[in-house]
Amino acid sequence: MNQAAKLNSIQAINLALDDAMAADPNVIVLGEDVGDKEEGGIVGVTRGLSGKYGDARVRSTPISEQAIIGAAIGAAIVGMRPVAEIMLMNFTTVAMDMIINHAAKLRFMSGGQTHVPMVIRTMTGAGFGTGGQHADYLEAWFAHTAGIKVVAPSSPADAYGLMLSAIEDDDPVLFIENMPTYWNPGAAPERGVKIPLGKANVVREGTDVTLISYSRRVLDCCAVAEKLAAEGVSVEVIDLRTISPLDTDCILASVGKTGRAVIVHEAVKPFGVGAEISSLIYESLYGQLKAPVQRVGANYAPVPFSKPLEDAHVPGAEQIESAVRTTLK
Repeated sequence: MNQAAKLNSIQAINLALDDAMAADPNVIVLGEDVGDKEEGGIVGVTRGLSGKYGDARVRSTPISEQAIIGAAIGAAIVGMRPVAEIMLMNFTTVAMDMIINHAAKLRFMSGGQTHVPMVIRTMTGAGFGTGGQHADYLEAWFAHTAGIKVVAPSSPADAYGLMLSAIEDDDPVLFIENMPTYWNPGAAPERGVKIPLGKANVVREGTDVTLISYSRRVLDCCAVAEKLAAEGVSVEVIDLRTISPLDTDCILASVGKTGRAVIVHEAVKPFGVGAEISSLIYESLYGQLKAPVQRVGANYAPVPFSKPLEDAHVPGAEQIESAVRTTLK
């Protein structure tokens, strides 16, 4: 594909699903409204796939998250590679028993004899006034559960490459898509090129402080890094891409170089992924740190419906910049 071309994340994920389905007849898609009769979901991520591969491989389901995940687990056990869509991340709570007690644990419970190669696609993110039951980032719950991988891309190209790897993985993968940035254009991926799970990306190199993030907050981190560069502050930006497994080598190498770290996520700050990474840094690099590790996250409350309150709830560039400056004092 022409590298000058642009795709948004909707197009990139659709392309990854298309390529995976063309390469492997065992790849199937299921979920609420994923078929072409329903326009490929509420934002059209799966549009065109049922027309190309048939309703047997792209199945629109009833509104039942437990049924969607249960069917995907069963299909995975018998050799299929299902991609199950749970429309919004908050709705994974309806199927937590299926996800946590079955998908994530069957390989362990069977002594390694039964794998569950399935992907759970879901979207989330504040910004549309959808309220506290539709916009949460819940990645820490799943990262805390052994047996399931957690992926959160920040760009269309990464979404494509990570989706290919997620579909090929022999364990369940939770694939978190950010709805507010779905339509942001980005560099088109190279067709067929996978991005390994568990490998972070150093988006921007720097020497003074390390910013560690994932999903759309990477974009804020890059904006802050660009702004501070004009003041002579060199900021390194790491896009985790995969939350579990975590690329600890990349994190420690960067913070070992800069001596300072700020961890940023849209999920609420208490008990989040940032706390785990902060602990990792302190345990490994305590004597090398030039300043306390800073964490930036949402306020400890449900996502508000009110637009002004929603804007105040979610961390942005201003909070990230303030945290970076705190490490430089």
